[in-house]
Amino acid sequence: MRYLIYISVSIYLSSTLSITAQTPHVSTGTIRHFDNFPSAYIGRRTVDVWLPDGYTSKKRYPVLYMFDGMSLFDSSIMWNRQTWGVADVLGDLLLKKKIRDCIVVGIWNGGASRHSEYFPQKPFESLPPRIQDSLYQVTRGGALLFSERIQSDNYLRFLVREVKPFIDSAFSTWHDSANTFVLGSSMGGLMAWYAICEYPDVFGGAACLSTHWPGVFTFNDNPIPAAFFNYLHTHLPAPGHHKIYFDFGTRTLDSVYQPLQERVDEEMKINGYHSDNWETRKFPGADHSERAWHERLAIPVIFLLGLQR
Repeated sequence: MRYLIYISVSIYLSSTLSITAQTPHVSTGTIRHFDNFPSAYIGRRTVDVWLPDGYTSKKRYPVLYMFDGMSLFDSSIMWNRQTWGVADVLGDLLLKKKIRDCIVVGIWNGGASRHSEYFPQKPFESLPPRIQDSLYQVTRGGALLFSERIQSDNYLRFLVREVKPFIDSAFSTWHDSANTFVLGSSMGGLMAWYAICEYPDVFGGAACLSTHWPGVFTFNDNPIPAAFFNYLHTHLPAPGHHKIYFDFGTRTLDSVYQPLQERVDEEMKINGYHSDNWETRKFPGADHSERAWHERLAIPVIFLLGLQR
C-alpha cells in the first residue's frame, strides 16, 4: 500500500501534543473548564463547557458535543493560531434568533492517541486481520499513526457513560436524544457519524465536516472507505428521528473527499434519508482547516438547532 502524507495535515494531527490545557477566552458566553476529567475507559481529558449569555438553571438547554475541543474557542492556544470561533458563531446565531439556546461541550483530543480514539472501531475490525496488522504499521512523521490499539468504542463509552451524565447533572440540560447532538471535522467527522450509529438513542443529530473517509493517508488501493460504506449500510439510525449533515471542500486534504462522500450519499438515500433530515454540501475553494470550518459552522449548527426546522 502506498501512503501519501500531506505535510500540513501531518503537522495538524501532531500539533496537539504541544498544547497546554489552559482555559480558553471567549468574547461571548462563559467557559467552564475541567482539567483531567477522569475516565475508566480512556486517558484523562480536558473538557470545556460553553454556556451562552443569560444561561440560567431555570430553563433547560440542548447540548452540542464537539471533538478536538482545544481548537473550538481560542486561537491563542492553538499551534496555527486558528480556531472554529464557536462562541462567536453561536453567539451571533442566538442574537439573530436563528437557533435555540444551547450548551457546547468541547472535548480535547488525546494528542498522540487521537487517531486510535477517532477511528471507527467496528468497521476497522471488519477488515481482514492482515489488513488490520498492516494498518497498525503505518507511520507518520517517524511515529506510528495508531499509537495504540483502536479504541473508539471505549471513547464513545467515555462520552456516553461519563461525560454526558456529568454534563446532565452539573448543568441544566435536556437529556433526550432530540436535544443531544455531536459535531466534528476530519477524524472528528468520522466519530460524529460513528457516535450516532452506535448510540442512536443518545444522539439525535450529527454534523460531519470534511469527513476523513480515507481513514489514513493512502488514496490508492485503500480498503478502509469500503468498510465504512458497508457499516453505514447496515447501521445508519432510523431517519425519522435523526438528522445527519456532511460537507467537504475542494482544496488540500478535502480535495480527495468528493467521490467518497458521493458514495456515502448513496447509502443515505438507500436508508430513507431526504432533505428534511440529511444534507450534504460542497464548498468550492475551502481547505482542510479550522479557518474553513469556522466560515461555514453556522450552517450545520442551524441544521441541528435551527428554530425553523
